[in-house]
Amino acid sequence: METKITAGVEEYLEALFHLEEENRAVQTKALAEHLKLKPASVTEMVKRLTAQKLVTHTPYKGVYLTERGRTAAAALVRRHRLSERFLADMLDVPWDELHDEACKFEHVISDKVERKLSEALGNPATCPHGNPIPEADGTVAADTAEPLVGMSARSKGRITRITNEEPEFLQYLANLGLMPDVMVEIEEVAPFGGPIIVKARGAKYALGRQVAQHIFVKPSAS
Repeated sequence: METKITAGVEEYLEALFHLEEENRAVQTKALAEHLKLKPASVTEMVKRLTAQKLVTHTPYKGVYLTERGRTAAAALVRRHRLSERFLADMLDVPWDELHDEACKFEHVISDKVERKLSEALGNPATCPHGNPIPEADGTVAADTAEPLVGMSARSKGRITRITNEEPEFLQYLANLGLMPDVMVEIEEVAPFGGPIIVKARGAKYALGRQVAQHIFVKPSAS
């Protein structure tokens, strides 16, 4: 008999899913920072998740979701992003408040309600922040977007998704007008880890790399 996946375990699986979405090697330190927990606590939980065959962990290389872990994480992310879509589309909740509100829904939505919610919303492909909503079977649509932090000078593209959904971060981007569907151009990439200068909507912004890594852009030729 498989061990029941608790809400606490789900939070770890969801965090790993998000970090893997950003194409990052997930070290326990990065996981601890994402969850705002002490590294020692995260290390202990990773041991439990490994024992439950939800993750694999190789010291100094990273923590990765197993097939079982990814399936469970995708189901949770699907409920979360459908909840965000409902809150935005039906209740007009501001985009910087969606994540925290959706967290209250995701653990209690049944499979039946999830199906009806998706149908009522027209089976949306993405959440309001542009992140893909996994299918009911756990599959996720392929994405050709790349993090802005990895783009070269003079490249252009359209913002497709924002992976950091912290309220302050989303408010900051909204104030700059850097949101999904906005076209951006990389004017300069400063050396030695310096800022990235981007042009969008007729204005220029200097973005730190910690910000740019959460903005995904689909490159365009023109």
